[in-house]
Order: sequence, then structure tokens, then C-alpha cells
Amino acid sequence: MIVVSPDARNRHERATTVLVIPLSTSIHKLGPAHMLLQAGETGLQMDCAAQADNIAVVVRANLREPEAGQRTLSHSKICQLATLVRIAVGCPESAER
Repeated sequence: MIVVSPDARNRHERATTVLVIPLSTSIHKLGPAHMLLQAGETGLQMDCAAQADNIAVVVRANLREPEAGQRTLSHSKICQLATLVRIAVGCPESAER
């Protein structure tokens, strides 16, 4: 899974949860809210798909530290995932606030 909530929020003493996007190794049929991630950019052993339409909240205490070799995604990739979350909930980028 990819933690997509900001680090400052995640590390706050009162934050008990983080926002995550799950990963799947089923990459043969990507949906409109899925992003293909190459093994080289994640540090995982195989390519995977981030499923922005399955965004979830996870209790921080249930997480473990990343394994050796796993990489942090760039801020631009996280922003691309945020765009896919908007697509998944039917809110285009140009939607008024």
C-alpha cells in the first residue's frame, strides 16, 4: 500500500490513522483510477497497480516500517494518485470548491 496522507499529518502525536491506496499485482486490466507502477520505482519485486478507487484509512499502529529496498514515491506521483482519487469519486480537477 501507498501512504498518501502528508507526512506532517501522519507523524502528528494525535494522528491515529493514515490514508492509503492499496496495490495489486493484477496489472493486465487497469481501470481509469488505477496507476501502473514499475518495480524499479517502488522497490517491490514486481510491477503493481495503485488502485485509487479503493482508497482507505488504516490505523497507524497497524503499519510496519518499509522493508529494505522499498522506495518512497515522488510528490508528483502522489499528486497523480490524488487526481485518480478525484476521478474515482466523480470530481474532475476543474470542479469548483
